[in-house]
Amino acid sequence: MRLVFLVSFLRILRHRDAIGVDLAPDEAVLLDPPDAPLRAALTAATGGDHAPARELLASTRLHAQWERRDAYVSRLARTALHHDGWLDAWLTESPDDPDALLVVADFHLHQAWEVRTSARAKDVERDQFQAFFALLEDAVPVIAAAAELNPADPVPWRIALTHARGMQAPREVFDAYLAEAEARDPHHLGCHVQALQYVCAKWYGSHEEMFRYAERVAESAPPGSRLHALPLQAALEYRLSEADEPEGPDPYGPKVEAAITRALALSDTYDGEGDREAAGFRNDLALMLVMADRPAEALDVFRAIGVHATESPWNRLGDPRTEFLEARSDVRLDLASRIPLFGRPPEPPATAPDWAALAPRAVAIVPAPPADVAQAALICGFSLRTAPAGEGYSYVEVVPEATRGRRAALLPQEPLTAAAETFTTGESWPALILHRTPERCTVTALHQGRQITAHTWDTESAAPDHADVQDTAADLAHLYRVADPRPLAHILRATGDPVRHQADLVTALGLPPVPQGFGGDTEILGEIPGARVQARRSILAGMRDTMTTGTGSHPRAPGHDTPRTGRWWLTRSAALVAVGAAAVLAWWSPRIGWFRSSLLSGAALYLAGALTAELRRRRRTTP
Repeated sequence: MRLVFLVSFLRILRHRDAIGVDLAPDEAVLLDPPDAPLRAALTAATGGDHAPARELLASTRLHAQWERRDAYVSRLARTALHHDGWLDAWLTESPDDPDALLVVADFHLHQAWEVRTSARAKDVERDQFQAFFALLEDAVPVIAAAAELNPADPVPWRIALTHARGMQAPREVFDAYLAEAEARDPHHLGCHVQALQYVCAKWYGSHEEMFRYAERVAESAPPGSRLHALPLQAALEYRLSEADEPEGPDPYGPKVEAAITRALALSDTYDGEGDREAAGFRNDLALMLVMADRPAEALDVFRAIGVHATESPWNRLGDPRTEFLEARSDVRLDLASRIPLFGRPPEPPATAPDWAALAPRAVAIVPAPPADVAQAALICGFSLRTAPAGEGYSYVEVVPEATRGRRAALLPQEPLTAAAETFTTGESWPALILHRTPERCTVTALHQGRQITAHTWDTESAAPDHADVQDTAADLAHLYRVADPRPLAHILRATGDPVRHQADLVTALGLPPVPQGFGGDTEILGEIPGARVQARRSILAGMRDTMTTGTGSHPRAPGHDTPRTGRWWLTRSAALVAVGAAAVLAWWSPRIGWFRSSLLSGAALYLAGALTAELRRRRRTTP
């Protein structure tokens, strides 16, 4: 058993980075990223301006873009949970605007569900239920007004179906709402998704009724419609049901397999990778394939998803983005463990998408000279660019590489954060890592190789809890010797403009300003006078250079060592043969413990790695 584990582990070490090499990097994956028009409307709304949202929804109404309208309304309503001034102003200005009333109606539902939470009924307190039903009652006249003001719109009826489920409406009421929705758009995805929830076993139906409904709708859907993935949602709902695990033969196994097959065929009809419209059902499909132990197909679906992770279904398992990334990583590990140790992994695609434009921008501000940072970063496993940021300060960024080092491939963190954990270890100075995307800005403070604190500003989020902000402000004030943490707390609680708040915090900490151009190009430090690149080193080369490089100077670039002698090659080759044979014997023999076996295996891997690295270096330097 130990030998099987060792072989699997070695296969993973050897092949993991070759599996899914064209996947979007973890740091580029976003959770439900809005498209450009919606992003502009959300940004304006959090700043108090409702005009872009009004124009956006008016356009969807005039052009009868009901699916898009539904998605926009839901996202705007969620934003209003934490930034409602713009919606109040819009309603005051135009009390009979069907678009404004539609957002208000959905806002009431989101507000009610936030109070109730997504917990099972038995875990919800009585006062939560009372507030939940009261908020749903408030939504009734608004839903009716939105439906009356725009009779052709199916979205008010999607909201009505959601409302009926929450209010425990009888079946005849539900059927009447569904009939009204289908009369306006028989193939509206949002309405059928809500209907599916109503008839599932978790609410008011059964597994049998749920599958029957999903299959009937899919059969009547036009070619290419996302309704063909409705049976997949039913299958996922069934598989995630905790109370109904089948004993013996699975009665719905054939239906689950048919749903997966139908969804795979639907996914193939979409051109290219990273399609935003297909992201919803593709995320469901990826989870279903993982649960069905079909990793090769799951990897293809993750590849098609690109950067567009979705909150559902991953929120059923925990933090959605974390669960998405962990599932994707597990698939890669699973596939790597199945490739023979000396076998060839699948060939990467000839052309892979360039995800750099979607990755969050990252830069570190370090209160130490560039040479000191470079010296401390010799064994971090990444290529870094350092640049002076004033007297005694440095900017640091990761230099993208075509191929990652093995240690970098095994590190789960974002590259610059992982590098900072190394180059702050054993040093007196901290590092402040800044990340920036169009919707989100983050600061992470590290010291002595560990994360001290972190904070995120999000355009759609509410002001954070005051106690949490005070703790974060106190940690930052202590780390950067700021006498009064209260101005820091004020900046941390600010909402609406993440870019400005991030820059304000950097200034308040007494650090050099955020580098010019941060948030645009991937690499921004190259134009700063004195910027230098430190190439990635192996761990042994990094340790050697750490001991031989003089303090206050940049380490030499790797690859300038003198050639190895014949004696060096002979002794290490002989040692590899001897240690390798001993390691195989140790794992094979039941009398030798796992600790000694592991030591021998580690020694063999070290020798093999040294010989391979030197051979590659000779090939690169040979003219």
